Amino acid sequence: MEQTELVFIPFPIIGHLASALEIAKLITKREPRFSITIFIMKFPFGSTDGMDTDSDSIRFVTLPPVEVSSETTPSGHFFSEFLKVHIPLVRDAVHELTRSNSVRLSGFVIDMFCTHMIDVADEFGVPSYLFFPSGAAFLGFLLHVQFLHDYEGLDINEFKDSDAELGVLTFVNSVPGKVFPAWMFEKENGGAEMLLYHTRRFREVKGILVNTFIELESHAIQSLSGSTVPEVYPVGPILNTRMGSGGGQQDASATMSWLDDQPPSSVIFLCFGSRGSFGADQIKEIAYGLEHSGHRFLWSLRQPPQKGKMEFSSGYENIEEVLPEGFLHRAARIGKVIGWAPQIAVLAHSAVGGFVSHCGWNSLLESIWYGVPVATWSMYAEQQINAFQMVQDLGLAVEIKIDYNKDSDYVVSAHEIENGLRNLMNTNSEVRKKRKEMKKISRKVMIDGGSSHFSLGHFIEDMMDSKVI
Repeated sequence: MEQTELVFIPFPIIGHLASALEIAKLITKREPRFSITIFIMKFPFGSTDGMDTDSDSIRFVTLPPVEVSSETTPSGHFFSEFLKVHIPLVRDAVHELTRSNSVRLSGFVIDMFCTHMIDVADEFGVPSYLFFPSGAAFLGFLLHVQFLHDYEGLDINEFKDSDAELGVLTFVNSVPGKVFPAWMFEKENGGAEMLLYHTRRFREVKGILVNTFIELESHAIQSLSGSTVPEVYPVGPILNTRMGSGGGQQDASATMSWLDDQPPSSVIFLCFGSRGSFGADQIKEIAYGLEHSGHRFLWSLRQPPQKGKMEFSSGYENIEEVLPEGFLHRAARIGKVIGWAPQIAVLAHSAVGGFVSHCGWNSLLESIWYGVPVATWSMYAEQQINAFQMVQDLGLAVEIKIDYNKDSDYVVSAHEIENGLRNLMNTNSEVRKKRKEMKKISRKVMIDGGSSHFSLGHFIEDMMDSKVI
């Protein structure tokens, strides 16, 4: 049987890669005539290991390593150069893929940060679709800011560290400048121009797959429909609920065994993502806030990378050195401090009753899937605007700090943390009730008759109608 081939080009960090793999699995499961090749690029830092699948319809092609520059800090300039040097490699790999007469190339599905590859799809005469791993409200925000910048002369820097607000159609409330992604203000290292470049190119694709669902972001999705934006397919929540993101099996077993001994919905889980780390002063304030709250806790505490290095946070060799004296002893009855955390498994555990999160979109969707209320403590990227949306627009989270930035000198006080934790664990809160309902909805949308199931089917029909090569 002739196979209809899709090429996936994800951005090479684990959150984007994992989401791309999961949607590839959904597509091939729904339509057996599809086969998908996922091209893997590799940064000179971090790791993309652990990507595998038991599907015969999905394969990985790891592209050859590339020389970029001697830059050692992640920047817009670095990422742009990194993607440009991959264009000929992707072109050659697709040529190799289409040599077989039994392969019918149907299109490219590219990550939001890989829009350079639209040009390669055009060379092969097939459409490009965008996979947007964040939410629909943030998609609308980027498109709106890019339009205002290009056509109405908006100076984005007017909003830096500012209470000034911007009305955005995909948000119910006006968005304050202090929750704009920090990269939007980074002119020297190319962050702002990189975001604007990719967002301009969003408008060139045939459609945009968004990792969200209508019932979660109804206002944002309705705002995008019928506009000049390409067709939006809300196909989420796209989650990998079968694995963590690295770490050790032994450490995970000890963590899960500890949770087994805790009462239902009693534990606060603190976890801040692969780049989530704090300075010594902030660590002490978190420890005091936890201690004063009196709640049980599981705290994933990570060490910052060397300044200026393109690395992710790592575990401490001696965790006692950075904690207040005697803290581990005093908290031994109710708390556990760990390094890496098996986040999916922890959120799925019945003992967990609250989640202090950096508000990465994948983590927010995971918390919704398992019905765990969130206290927002955003760190970087688009997390501040995600936190703002969850608290202000959707009422699905409480705030510890919406506009925190890991690169700032601001220290959130133990008092602020304690208050946030008490609000998080309020058993009668509206947030907790809404979470319980959204958990049910998030599971229904993915099965036959659900909104995301229908939207994915619509995308597949469009792909099957694409030009044959």
